[in-house]
Amino acid sequence: MTKLTINKAIEMALPDPFLGRHLIDGEWIEGAETFTRISPSHDTVVSVSAKGDETTTEAAITAARRAFDRGDWSRISAKERSAVLLKVADLIEANVERIAVQETLESGKPISQSRGEVSGAADLWRYAASLARTSLGDSHNSLGADMLGVVVKDPIGVVSIITPWNFPFWILSQKLPFALAAGCTVVVKPSEVTPSSTVMLGELLIAADLPSGVCNIVLGHGQPVGSMMSTHKDVDMVTFTGSTAVGKMITEASAGTLKKVALELGGKNPQVIMPDADLENAADAVTFGVYFNVGQCCNSSSRIIVHEDIAEDFVARVVALSRLVKFGDPMDPDTQVGAIVTADHQRKIDNYVQQAVAAGAKLELGGGALPVEGLGSQFYQPTVVSNVTPDMAIAREEVFGPVLSVLTFRTLEEAIALTNDSEYGLSAGIWCNDIHTCLEYARRAEAGTVWTNTWMDGYPELAFGGVKQSGQGREIGRYGYDEFLEVKSLVMRVGRDSRAPWVEASA
Repeated sequence: MTKLTINKAIEMALPDPFLGRHLIDGEWIEGAETFTRISPSHDTVVSVSAKGDETTTEAAITAARRAFDRGDWSRISAKERSAVLLKVADLIEANVERIAVQETLESGKPISQSRGEVSGAADLWRYAASLARTSLGDSHNSLGADMLGVVVKDPIGVVSIITPWNFPFWILSQKLPFALAAGCTVVVKPSEVTPSSTVMLGELLIAADLPSGVCNIVLGHGQPVGSMMSTHKDVDMVTFTGSTAVGKMITEASAGTLKKVALELGGKNPQVIMPDADLENAADAVTFGVYFNVGQCCNSSSRIIVHEDIAEDFVARVVALSRLVKFGDPMDPDTQVGAIVTADHQRKIDNYVQQAVAAGAKLELGGGALPVEGLGSQFYQPTVVSNVTPDMAIAREEVFGPVLSVLTFRTLEEAIALTNDSEYGLSAGIWCNDIHTCLEYARRAEAGTVWTNTWMDGYPELAFGGVKQSGQGREIGRYGYDEFLEVKSLVMRVGRDSRAPWVEASA
């Protein structure tokens, strides 16, 4: 643990605990019961939220169904829907600091990253607004003189949105504005670990004059809230981001109503480092990729696959950079890595590391709790583990922490095989100065996103999602918008029927 860069607690007054309520049919609803969130970094209560039950969830779904069927959102012009989304984007930008502070206190992520997450989400709302006004269908004017075919897209209906704790505001903004742009109505359940930024967004939706019942928010746990949102007959679609295990449960639970299910799940994302790569830039990107958001990121580059000829040098570069990464108080704007979300999750992270070392892996750096002066031990050291073999759990399972696994290869074929030797297929990357090698890898890597000579760049225009057990469906971009639409064919006869009658009339 020597020679790490640690930011101790800064002197500051924390805000009073945020009081979260349900939003149902345009009204804020208190809960008969509440639940609290204790900050993982400051060990103090930072939010008290209404706890949803079956009655609350039923009321929210009923409100969304009624609002959709009423048509005062689903059947208004795209221009009107777009105007509301643009108002929301402006309001997000005006409230970045308030939302970001609360998110940092609940999640433990650095305040600088929370600010970037919230402010960046405004661009998702603006892009979704543009899609509402540019949605297209098809026309078929070649079916014969007396026929015209038109393919249109209708909003799918009532959508259940279930979001995780690691990027609560960003991931909600990957789903909600696109569903609204399509004309859907929604019920949202944020993670019980980070509920408050979703409630704050609800306040902005009301300020932007979103009609009552179009967006409803229910706070609480997977049972019963998430379960009802996944099985209710009046819900037409569920979109979920979280663990693969829970995604499978939602798919199974929703089967009784055959509703559409979109899933953005886990990843075990590799970066391949070729011997001719720009090692300085690659090492910096690997360091960013494994420690960003405390490593609690589905796109974390949690395993690297390095050519044997450069492996020792490259690992040394990453270890040296890891020592310079600023761990500590997430309320310090200078901090780059904050607290682990829960004590249980920290124990899970450490268990992966200790199991790997016991199985023969080499601990190059870290491996254990990281006490931070004035804050405590719900922090984990920057950790690099080499001599990892493909069969180890640390190489195959989603650790979801600041832990990097290092594997090696000799040929491109071997690197591609290691890349694809995974249940997951969310993202992958390669560092190489040969464009032919980059293209070969990109074509053959089994992943929803492949980066070449960069990592984790994303844009509202580009779809996001995975293959295999990383999920189904896509988010953001035009493909993400289309997830919330149903395709309908209109077949229209023009003029009199020129065909001979099927049934001859009697004389």
